[in-house]
Amino acid sequence: MALLFITPFYAVFAVAMGTVDPIFRNPVPVWQPWYWDTSQIVEVFGKIFGTGGQSAIFAPAFIRTFENVFAASALCLILGYPVAYFVARHSGKRKNLFLLLLIAPFWISYMMRMLAWVNILQPDGYLNMALAWLPLDFLPIANGHFGWLEGHQATVVFGIIYGYIPYMILPLFAGLDRIPQSLLEASRDLGASAPRTFFRITLPLSKPGILAGLVIVMLPMFGDYYTNNLLSRRPTTSMIGNLIDNNVGVPSRVSEAAVLVLFLAVILIVPMSYYLRTTSRQEASD
Repeated sequence: MALLFITPFYAVFAVAMGTVDPIFRNPVPVWQPWYWDTSQIVEVFGKIFGTGGQSAIFAPAFIRTFENVFAASALCLILGYPVAYFVARHSGKRKNLFLLLLIAPFWISYMMRMLAWVNILQPDGYLNMALAWLPLDFLPIANGHFGWLEGHQATVVFGIIYGYIPYMILPLFAGLDRIPQSLLEASRDLGASAPRTFFRITLPLSKPGILAGLVIVMLPMFGDYYTNNLLSRRPTTSMIGNLIDNNVGVPSRVSEAAVLVLFLAVILIVPMSYYLRTTSRQEASD
């Protein structure tokens, strides 16, 4: 923890609270806390909330990040839960095969998977070719030449879902697989229907897996910038990660990027704290 987390995080603090070289405009970290300067934090705070005479130029990216993360996390859960449920309850002897197929995407680079989507979503890609054959005259995509890569927020959301949904399915499977079959059989023996058994037994007992899956996918989603860079490259779809990435590329704005990292860390503390509190309560009750 000291080597891989505390030390790098302290370095981010030193850069965020440091100064900028007046000649070369490079960031100068300040390692002594008693010399830290919070003016950079105040400035970034103003750019987010529009205070201190600053224009809220970062606010759209923050709002868009929350929209994308919540939408992508919800869809990951909706799409991933049936898959995890099937593998845990109905795959039988093929369970190991299905688990292998679920893990297989991790063997391929995230960049390669996103580049594959870039080819699919091109104006002359396979998706537009397929849509051209469907009776969708009432939609703007009916002509089969829709510009999926031209700065559409939905494209970024679907790319994030594709990239992170395996991280949702595996915790869900682990949670569902641990539910004792005897509880389900007892519910059915007492006259409960299959839907009632699911909503009264399976779903509540799978809550730890749901929370774990949501936390695991939400944490990297908040800092994701690469998906937007590949599937949009437009400022109209930028997220917090893109703000950090853009500022890191400019030496005089590295301190601002470090402050944005701190703001992002504060945001991520909320779901992590809720998850840890919920799991500790459940362990105590068990």
